[in-house]
Amino acid sequence: MSIELEGFREIGYEVFEYRHAAAIMKQDFSVEWSDIWNVLQSFYVLKSHVTVGGGGKTKTAQDIDSRFRSLGWREKQFSTQVTVDGVTRNSPTHKVDCVKSRVALELEWSNKDPFYDRDLNNFRLLFELRAISVGIIITKSDSLRPVFERLGLWSKYGTSTTFMNKLTPRIEGGGGGGCPLLVFGITDQRFLED
Repeated sequence: MSIELEGFREIGYEVFEYRHAAAIMKQDFSVEWSDIWNVLQSFYVLKSHVTVGGGGKTKTAQDIDSRFRSLGWREKQFSTQVTVDGVTRNSPTHKVDCVKSRVALELEWSNKDPFYDRDLNNFRLLFELRAISVGIIITKSDSLRPVFERLGLWSKYGTSTTFMNKLTPRIEGGGGGGCPLLVFGITDQRFLED
């Protein structure tokens, strides 16, 4: 593990790297790399955010998104087309939560784990089309399970939702194709009883 990634571990993130993504970020996307560090080192999962009900985007996801938006990251749907024998068809991608320069970032907090397949396929396609250089996913580390169990939230954040242990096998199995990937798992060290 590189020195840069070790710093993320020290502040409470599980880190998974694929195809030298950290080196690419540090060398070619130093501003975006700094943004990620600044957001993650200041972010905490708040008890008040995970215990509140509701639908749509969770307060935790809204918090992370707003931090990236304040640094110039934007939601983006790429406009792509496929041409076969002179016939062109639109083939839009799924919207990416946060994009800046050629770095695409998805937050998977409380979605069902098949959303990982969607994200990895999207990153693979966009990388092959030379629209992005690195894909990043921020998700839950498995170390948060005891926290959710203690709070009586395991049914909400349980076994079928997005956790690191469901993502890394997909990446190792080639789910992201050749796209360099970085995954940050939010651990129990980043949880605050506010």
